[in-house]
Amino acid sequence: MPRTAPSESTETPPSGAGRGRWRAVVWAVFGAVVAVGTYALVDGLGSSDSEQAAPATTGPTTTTVAPAVASVVYRTIQPSLVLIQASLPDGSTSLGSGVIVTKQAQIMTADHVVEGATSIEVTFADGTTSAAEVVDSTPERDTAILQPERPPSVIVPAVLGGGVKVGDDTFSVGNPLGLADSMTAGVVSGLDRSIEREDGGGDLGGLIQFDAAVNPGSSGGPLLNRQGQVVGIVTALANPSGQRFFVGIGFAVPIGGGGGGGGRIPPS
Repeated sequence: MPRTAPSESTETPPSGAGRGRWRAVVWAVFGAVVAVGTYALVDGLGSSDSEQAAPATTGPTTTTVAPAVASVVYRTIQPSLVLIQASLPDGSTSLGSGVIVTKQAQIMTADHVVEGATSIEVTFADGTTSAAEVVDSTPERDTAILQPERPPSVIVPAVLGGGVKVGDDTFSVGNPLGLADSMTAGVVSGLDRSIEREDGGGDLGGLIQFDAAVNPGSSGGPLLNRQGQVVGIVTALANPSGQRFFVGIGFAVPIGGGGGGGGRIPPS
């Protein structure tokens, strides 16, 4: 009886359509192997990168963030701010700002805010109101010192600072357009500037130029440095259009060194 070879030992390769299916299976298996290998390689690289990117720590981390400079400056100067309303002979009211500079609650402001006033009323940060009078003035520097009749129960004189440099951060706080205790921020844009006085009294020189926004009502308010120290008294804003609104340039009389000298500060 003739013997036949077992079917599992048959080694005849597929042909035609069968050969095509065989190649498809081989390439599918090869593709799967490549895909798995690529995923493992990429996953391995990703893990390595993540491990390398993780910083080594030797103790607990902190999430404490220093408070913004502007808010610290505002909190420092706010108890010393004063709103000034001066009644003028023509029946109008001159609105301005001021800052307490002595333990006797004397107020420094711009001379043009109170010049010729028939009466002056000041409002302190705690809401206390009082009549006040001019006890000293330097018109050529546009500064004046007021003495209130009734000081607030708690007097907080501002700290006076030294000179400034171009590029220094600066802050202006006052009552622009009657908006009490408003703060704006900018930089010192120039030093030793001169502007023509509106009253025709010649030029006002040695001024600090800055770009923090100021408007009518800001005059007499403090110009501050990053430490909340008063470095100048706001005196004017540039208004080439003839309109009294902010155009990006303000001026202040320096009260410390630099910037051409400044207003006279009474002894405390």
